Amino acid sequence: MLVDQTIAKVLEHGLHQGADFAEVFIEDSVSRSLDLLDRKIDQINSGNSYGIGIRLLFGHESCYGYSSDPDPAGLLQLTENLARSKRGEGRVTPKDLRRAPVNDQHRIRLSPEKVGKMDRVELLRSLDQLTRSHGEAIRQVSASILEKKRSMLIANSEGLFREDSRQYMRVRLSAIADTGDGPQGGAESPGVLGGYEFLEEVDLEKLAREAAETALRMAGAGYIDGGVMPVVMGNGFGGVIFHEACGHPLETEAIRKNASPFTGKLGQSIASPVLTAVDDGTIANAWGSLNIDDEGNEAQRTVLIKDGVLQQYLSDRVGAAQVGVPQTGSSRRESYKYAPVSRMRNTYIDKGPDKIEDIIRSVDHGLYAKKLGGGSVDPGTGEFNFAVQEGYIIRKGKVAEPVRGATLIGKGYEVLPKISMIADDLKLAAGICGASSGMVPTTVGQPTLKIDSILVGGR
Repeated sequence: MLVDQTIAKVLEHGLHQGADFAEVFIEDSVSRSLDLLDRKIDQINSGNSYGIGIRLLFGHESCYGYSSDPDPAGLLQLTENLARSKRGEGRVTPKDLRRAPVNDQHRIRLSPEKVGKMDRVELLRSLDQLTRSHGEAIRQVSASILEKKRSMLIANSEGLFREDSRQYMRVRLSAIADTGDGPQGGAESPGVLGGYEFLEEVDLEKLAREAAETALRMAGAGYIDGGVMPVVMGNGFGGVIFHEACGHPLETEAIRKNASPFTGKLGQSIASPVLTAVDDGTIANAWGSLNIDDEGNEAQRTVLIKDGVLQQYLSDRVGAAQVGVPQTGSSRRESYKYAPVSRMRNTYIDKGPDKIEDIIRSVDHGLYAKKLGGGSVDPGTGEFNFAVQEGYIIRKGKVAEPVRGATLIGKGYEVLPKISMIADDLKLAAGICGASSGMVPTTVGQPTLKIDSILVGGR
C-alpha cells in the first residue's frame, strides 16, 4: 500500500487541477481456483493483482484512471492527465485524512492459507463420486473451488481514509446426464463472504444429489408447449429475474441516465401489494455482503419496494447527487481498473404469508419453474428471456411431469403487478453480476411465488 503522505499529495493535486472531489482506491488481490473434470484435476490457477485507481469529479462528471505502478511522480502525472480537459481554478482545499475503523461483521474462522491443496483436491473428488453415484446416465461431472481475497484502501478529499478486506469462497458443481434424448444439465454453486470453514461445512451429499437429480429428471423430460400461462417460480436462483429485470433499473446508474422504466416513480405503486423487495449489504457472511462499499461508506439494508410501493433507489455518490436521493452504501467495482457505480449486493423478494402447496393448488394448468438457468435482459426496458433449467407441468393443482425447453419471456415492470402469491421459504443464491463497473459478487433470492400470467416459450 502507498504511504499516507503520497495519498494526501495525490488528493491535493487533484483538487488543485480544479476537481470538486478526489479519491484514491488501492487494491491488492489474490485469487485461486482448482478445477476437476471427469475425475481429473483439469486446471490449477492463481494470480495476484495490485493497482491504484484515481477518480476526479467535476460536478456530476467523473474522470477515472488507474496504474499498477506506485511511483508517486507517476501517480501525480496520472492525476494531472485526468484533469487536463477539465482544469479549473482549484479553489477546494482537501481535508486532513482521518483513519476510520471498519466494523467487520463477516468473520473468518479458518483462513484458506492454512489449508493444504490436497484437502481441496479430495473435496472435489468426493463431489465427483457422490454425483456419479446417482446413476450411469450421469455422463460428465465438473467441479471447482474458487477463492479470492481483496485488500483495499479508500481515501478521498473529504478526509475519508478506510481499509478493509474481503475473503470469498465458492464451490461449483455441474452434472450432465443423457438417457438417449440429448444431454441435460444440473448445477449448484453456493458461495460465501468467509473462510475455508464454508467448504468444511457444506453438505456435499445434498449438493451432489440436487445437481444429479436435476440433470436426470430433465434428461427424461418431454418438451413443453408454450403460451401465456400462470407460472410458479421456485425459490433461490429464481430471484435472478428480479435482479436483472428490476434490480438494475433501480440503480441510480440507470435512473440518472433516464434509462429505466422506474425513473421518477418513487412513492408510486409499481408492484403487487403482496411484494416487498430488499437489497441488503449487511447479511453476515452472505456472498454479496460488504463491511463498506467501494467508496468507503457503511453497508446498509435498503428496502427497494414495500407492499408494492417504490421506496428507494440504489445509489453511489454521483447517482445520489444527480438524482437527489441519499447514498445507500451500494457503490461497487470489480477492481481498481473500474470507477465505482451503484450496484446490487444481496437482492431479494422478501418472504410472504403463503404456503407452497397452496400456491401450487391455485394453478389449474401452468408451469412450475423450479430452477432457472441463464438468460438475457435489456436493462433499459426490463425485457427478459430466461431459460428454465428444471421445470414441471402443473395440472389441476398438482405438480405433474417434468418438461424441458421452457423459457420465461416478459418485462420486469409488467411482471411485478402480476405476482399474486408469495411463500415463506425465502432462499438466497450466489451469483456474479456484470455491469459498467465490472463483475462483482451478488446474491439473488426469493421465496416460491406465483405469477398469474407470463409468456412461456417452448419448442
